Amino acid sequence: MRFVKMQGIGNDYVYVDGFAQQIAEPAKLAVRVADRHFGIGGDGLIIVAPPTDAAKKNGASVRMRMFNADGSESEMCGNGVRCVAKFAYEHKLSTQNPMKIETGRGVLSLALKVNGGKVERVTVNMGEPILDLEKVPVDRQWLGATEHVRIFQVPMGTSLGVAATFVSMGNPHAVIFVDDVAKVDLEKVGPVLEHHKAFPRRINVHFVQVHSENEVTMRTWERGSGITLACGTGASAVCVAGVLTGKTGRTILAHLPGGDLTLEWRESDDCVYMTGTATEVFTGEWPD
Repeated sequence: MRFVKMQGIGNDYVYVDGFAQQIAEPAKLAVRVADRHFGIGGDGLIIVAPPTDAAKKNGASVRMRMFNADGSESEMCGNGVRCVAKFAYEHKLSTQNPMKIETGRGVLSLALKVNGGKVERVTVNMGEPILDLEKVPVDRQWLGATEHVRIFQVPMGTSLGVAATFVSMGNPHAVIFVDDVAKVDLEKVGPVLEHHKAFPRRINVHFVQVHSENEVTMRTWERGSGITLACGTGASAVCVAGVLTGKTGRTILAHLPGGDLTLEWRESDDCVYMTGTATEVFTGEWPD
């Protein structure tokens, strides 16, 4: 199996051409290839495949199927979809620009900045945020009732209440604003929050430190993968949460451990736009 290792500001996945190769059990394969000691190494597996007939009617030229490091299939990955666009364009699977890609979030439109036949940067229309708790989804019985910021109890042997803003960008996110992200014991609290009973489909957790109305630093515990260097859908959720809570403006520069993303939640269409890089790391052949 031929593959390409790619990363979007450190959010790294193994990419496979699903037009040319058939993957029988992608969930099992994801666990094996993502292993950083015995596999290729990465946050998971992404298959770049032909779109379904329904998505093709909506203009999609390729489809992204994303599997986390634990084998679970996820709806979307903002950093991953930028790399899908680069993969599809440079491997001549699609010449669209803007390129329309089918995801679990629906068909997304991506504007490519191309130089010498290579994709350097990508702006993704991430779509409208979903704020209805039932659709995120979040179980209301675990939450205190305040607008946009809700308190839920953390089962760690204490009565600790965590204030979070919940946003879905096609996948569920909890955004928690703190004074200093460096002081968060992410390895300890991340899995507790991910598997909290309030979240029927688990959740991605982001701790955010606000520097100004247009600049933040964030750290992420990603559902199914653990601590990751970046999360594009998460950064989009942070942008939305910042506006809802009055902590940031509609355009922010988000600093993530792997690099920076520019986010804008536009009033004109209520969609979030994310701009960042996509990088090919190396190619190879998986022996099976």
